Amino acid sequence: MTENVDVLFIHPGDRQQVYQDLGDEFCAIEPPVFAGLFATYARRKGLSAAIIDGPALQMSAGQIADSVTNDFNPSLVVLVVYGNQPSASTQNMTSAGKIASLIKAQNPEINILMTGTHPAALPERTMREETIDFVCEGEGPATIVKVANALNDKANDFSDIPSLWRREGDTVHPPAGKEELIRDLDEDMPGIAWDLLPMERYRSHNWHAFDNIEDRSYAAIHTSLGCPYACSFCCINAPFGKPNYRMWSPENVVAEIDLLVREYGVKNIKFVDEMFVLNKRHVLAICDLLIERDYEVNIWAYARVDTVKEEYLAKLKAAGFNWLCLGIESASDQVRDGADKSFSNDDIIAVVRQIQEAGIYVLGNYIFGLPDDDEPNMTATLDLALEVNCEFANFYSAMAYPGSPLYTTALASGAVLPEHWHQFSQHSFESLPLANEHCTSGQITAFRDKAWNAYFSAPDYLELVREKFGAEVVDHVERMTAVPLARKQETSDAA
Repeated sequence: MTENVDVLFIHPGDRQQVYQDLGDEFCAIEPPVFAGLFATYARRKGLSAAIIDGPALQMSAGQIADSVTNDFNPSLVVLVVYGNQPSASTQNMTSAGKIASLIKAQNPEINILMTGTHPAALPERTMREETIDFVCEGEGPATIVKVANALNDKANDFSDIPSLWRREGDTVHPPAGKEELIRDLDEDMPGIAWDLLPMERYRSHNWHAFDNIEDRSYAAIHTSLGCPYACSFCCINAPFGKPNYRMWSPENVVAEIDLLVREYGVKNIKFVDEMFVLNKRHVLAICDLLIERDYEVNIWAYARVDTVKEEYLAKLKAAGFNWLCLGIESASDQVRDGADKSFSNDDIIAVVRQIQEAGIYVLGNYIFGLPDDDEPNMTATLDLALEVNCEFANFYSAMAYPGSPLYTTALASGAVLPEHWHQFSQHSFESLPLANEHCTSGQITAFRDKAWNAYFSAPDYLELVREKFGAEVVDHVERMTAVPLARKQETSDAA
């Protein structure tokens, strides 16, 4: 039967294109948190909603387009373009654009809107390049509801909707002002519409479940939106217009966790917030409420070396926070300056050891190829990673993500940028990081891949894993390290 809905949200993405063979077992399958939040907002405003999660259901662009045509009768299709981490929206634009063009080919009358970090960063370009009717350059939910209401009323007048780019024939029109950000998150967008999602399909990151690698039941939630920092490589605040930080109440956050545990049997939970360990009252109140619960959860969240306080750690551990992710970025103070981070390598090591002594595991994030980075600095960063020896590590190449200060600088300097959006993926075959005056894209990619293999095959790291998680997890890590990442030679050699 065809389902009549006011708003059909689509989560685009191509796991193989973005992660290659690592996506088969080792990467997370993330719920589309923003599509779920926006569906809740639409429902609370009196609209009906549905979600197609393409990556989770392993649907191709063509299958998604067929489902839109055959299974739904939507007033409005919304492509929600976000990624598995805050800066990873752009890599899903290739998939989003393909889905939009196939939907329009089957039914030109269907109205399509794009929202998310990338469309908000490049709204006019997105309108001109993609087969769509609207782009939201702001936060999203209020604009989406206003468009859906206008369509339902058959008004066909969208000129006064804030934050909305629209098309009339061959003409692209900019918005009539900016939509205000949602002020009361608890009231207007209290949680994700989990009942619209295939909950059995979601899978935690492999490392997140190292304590029980057989149970990767998973969900991800926000406790806050935005980030008060302004790192050069980050585009997270593009939909919000400026650095900002809004929070759901601790009671609302824990009520959602209650639902996930009791209704869906979720064990592993990610806090998607760009920076969770930041506001003392917020963090400790959530901890206190979780400590009162009669269930155990395995939570991971983002922190910074300079926001982790010793007084937090015992409560975080007791509340079920078994992993904290730290953006260490580089061993070079000069390189880290561009990441809006001023702390020493000694500070990094001391904080990691403090967290580990509290019984919490650490995920260290490192970036190669930021401005001022060179071969000696990248080598020093790898040496630091090996010395710190976190329970897991991510190694990234610097990308000039649209919406980030690095993207603006790259455009102004005439730097070579990816021709296709999926080339912004760290793991894709055609990955194209930003070159700098010291290193080509190819050199940065090659060093990143070398660092990945060096870290996860290091005897000290494997011994740490064996001691903390057991031989089964060592075998898992060794299988992960053996998965090859193919790289396109002519792409990776770009200057």
